[in-house]
Amino acid sequence: MCEHCHSHEHGKTHTEKERLSIIPRIIAAIIILILAVITDSNSLVKFMLFLSAYLIAGSDVLLKAIKNIFKGKVFDENFLMGIATLGAFAIKEFPEAVTVMVLYQLGEYLQDKAVEKTRDSIIELMDIRADYANIEENGQLIRKAPEDININDVITVITGEKIPLDGIVIEGEALVDTSALTGESIPRTLKTGDSAISGFINKNGVIKIRVTKKFTDSTVSKILELVENQTGRKAKSEKFITKFARYYTPVVVLGAVLLAVIPPLFTGGGFSIWFERGLTFLVISCPCALVISIPMGFFAGIGAASKCGILIKGSSYLEALSHIGTIVFDKTGTLTKGVFKVTKSEPGNGVTKEELLLKAAMAEKYSNHPIAQSLKEACDEIVEVKADEISELAGLGVKARINGEIILAGSKGLMEKYGVQVNSPETVNGTIVYVAQEQKYLGYIVISDEIKEDSAFAISEIKKEVNDIVMLSGDTKESAEFTAKELGIEKVFAGLLPQDKVFKLEELCEEKSGGKSIVFVGDGINDAPVLTRADIGIAMGALGSDSAIEAADAVILDDKISKIPMGIKIAKKTMLIVKENIVLAIGIKVVFLILGAMGIMTMWGAVFADTGVTLLAVLNSLRALRASE
Repeated sequence: MCEHCHSHEHGKTHTEKERLSIIPRIIAAIIILILAVITDSNSLVKFMLFLSAYLIAGSDVLLKAIKNIFKGKVFDENFLMGIATLGAFAIKEFPEAVTVMVLYQLGEYLQDKAVEKTRDSIIELMDIRADYANIEENGQLIRKAPEDININDVITVITGEKIPLDGIVIEGEALVDTSALTGESIPRTLKTGDSAISGFINKNGVIKIRVTKKFTDSTVSKILELVENQTGRKAKSEKFITKFARYYTPVVVLGAVLLAVIPPLFTGGGFSIWFERGLTFLVISCPCALVISIPMGFFAGIGAASKCGILIKGSSYLEALSHIGTIVFDKTGTLTKGVFKVTKSEPGNGVTKEELLLKAAMAEKYSNHPIAQSLKEACDEIVEVKADEISELAGLGVKARINGEIILAGSKGLMEKYGVQVNSPETVNGTIVYVAQEQKYLGYIVISDEIKEDSAFAISEIKKEVNDIVMLSGDTKESAEFTAKELGIEKVFAGLLPQDKVFKLEELCEEKSGGKSIVFVGDGINDAPVLTRADIGIAMGALGSDSAIEAADAVILDDKISKIPMGIKIAKKTMLIVKENIVLAIGIKVVFLILGAMGIMTMWGAVFADTGVTLLAVLNSLRALRASE
């Protein structure tokens, strides 16, 4: 693989100083070249003018080629251009040698500008880093670099400013724009006690925040690090191109040598013609278009996903997202809100809904069980009561003596234990709490975890892209199947412990075929073992959660499950662009190599086949920035 291409692969272009010096040198070389062409002076003067123009345009190329040879990197683009143009001098094609070097430098300049434009577009897309933080000193707000702020320092964020570091709001209230991190345009209100995440923009109000993380550990810092260093996990396409370039360039160089030497031996003359064709072959051979544009395409796609609130940790995961065979969802906290609430109450024996809830809340008043908490939250007002006797029966419910009367709140088994006849619903989504007073049945209350508002839409969109959708849940079979039916998921496995979920996912992995990937979507904390086992683990609602960002391969920064079909769409469009670049680069290279071998393609055309195709491929990669549209 050529060194020049390798440098681009890692996002490095010429330095700003080098780039600024290229244009004056190109102009000077062109002026001297014109003087050399029109001069009537003797051949030595003419030669010196051509040589001066050539050295002005290409001295840096020759120096880099020599340095790289000593480093053991022979087949780089500088070497190929140096040999080709010096060869043109050797056969006295002076104007062509200078012109090719000028065109090459111009192409390099445009190529660098295109790469820089792509990177700038992505960085602008991810413009979430604050330049400063406000610290109050002696009644005045002093601006400091976010890196200089310590944990427990209090910073002030005024209207129009980005929140520079993670922390807790200790004073004030503000409307914040979270779109740079989550992709959501609807503002969110931050008030005292709320978590403030770096990268949010204060739209209205003044808030004081007690810093909880250093800048290097902040959400915005982690996100930018993930996006900019996404090449840590290369996609199969990138690995193929890297390997391809490593073997391709030496083979083509050998082909150029054979092209220059073998035909004259059999044709009995015309050495200069075949030598020139060999030189043209050399200029065409370097696969820069591939090794620059492919990583650039993935980089742009990952940047576009980040703008939508989807962090993808590497191009390998982006590629895997584009061909999903099975997508597996955890239920609680992923498809549902993970917050238990009263979703239904069915009173009986002349009792109102309010009275039913009140009796249940009175019985559960002193319990800390999540079901008890949800009952108390659902009741507008709990009458102050003094319980004469309270006993919790494990797995059954609560028995309480209040004002001399026995109130029961719990399962059907509790009612049977005390001889209370109940009316059981046929199917229900959630846990049923039956209520009785003095052995008189009062009705039942359903406590359930609500389905997220966008879950049904997300599943319907995912079905358009993925054939197999599975739900894993630790809940009861009835509750899990009810949720699955509501969302249109046909495969459900319920009553699973965390280790059971891993085993079930491993079974699904063994069943997969055709190179399709298996994706697991969970809440990022409780599902860490399963997230790491899947081909791609996606953590939901992980904004500000270090553990989720570390455990998962992709992170949905807000709690919107509808971001998953968007991520799949971005991945597929990015892969389409990557494949277009591969076909474009290899196709044009092959055509130009054949034309060069036949003598139809000139050295000027060869320069287009190298830098021109690279420029086109890089510009095509820019389209990945709009992959979410």
